[in-house]
Amino acid sequence: MNSYDDIAESWYRLRHWTRFKPELEEMASRWGGGRLLNVGCAHGPDFLPFKDRFELWGLDSSGPMINMAVKYADKFKLDTRLIVADASALPFKDHSFDCAISVAAYHHIKGKKEQGIAFAELKRVLKPGAEAFITVWNRWQKEFWNKGKEVMVPWKTNAGEVMRYYYLFTYPEIECQLKSAGFKVLRSYPESGYKKKLKYFSRNICLLIKAD
Repeated sequence: MNSYDDIAESWYRLRHWTRFKPELEEMASRWGGGRLLNVGCAHGPDFLPFKDRFELWGLDSSGPMINMAVKYADKFKLDTRLIVADASALPFKDHSFDCAISVAAYHHIKGKKEQGIAFAELKRVLKPGAEAFITVWNRWQKEFWNKGKEVMVPWKTNAGEVMRYYYLFTYPEIECQLKSAGFKVLRSYPESGYKKKLKYFSRNICLLIKAD
């Protein structure tokens, strides 16, 4: 059972706006338009900065979450094409997309081999030279200093707590994995709300990558 199946409705009610608005608006301006893939789209708020000039495609491994994405798209007048699928087996032909985003999705994949497969799949479906923006949780954010690299994080619903799996990346680790998958890392940086000098303790790792 996908843990996000159990929390889809409460997730939809709580989060109607992206937490990465400045970062995604920058990408929308940088890319200008085109066919965009959102990997692990959840209920769809990360589509909003791209609604006017992009052909929007989204996938998530949770069917109930995709149902919430349909509801969200209707509410915000988003023209989206939504699919239930896994990041490790993207149901698209090679070189299908001009750009891609993935906000807080890849850190739910367990195992380095499986993570590598998913990153390689993203590379496969992007056109040569296409860029992607992804975020994952950082191993060295303060909340997890005394934890391991794999943690279970609770989400409270009316029916009780649902535990969600997270793999906590470090900056060098995810950069290395993405390079191994065939990407060039253009930038790796913290979220806009993080104000400390050293990026290595940010909550999130943001990456702008390019398919070589």
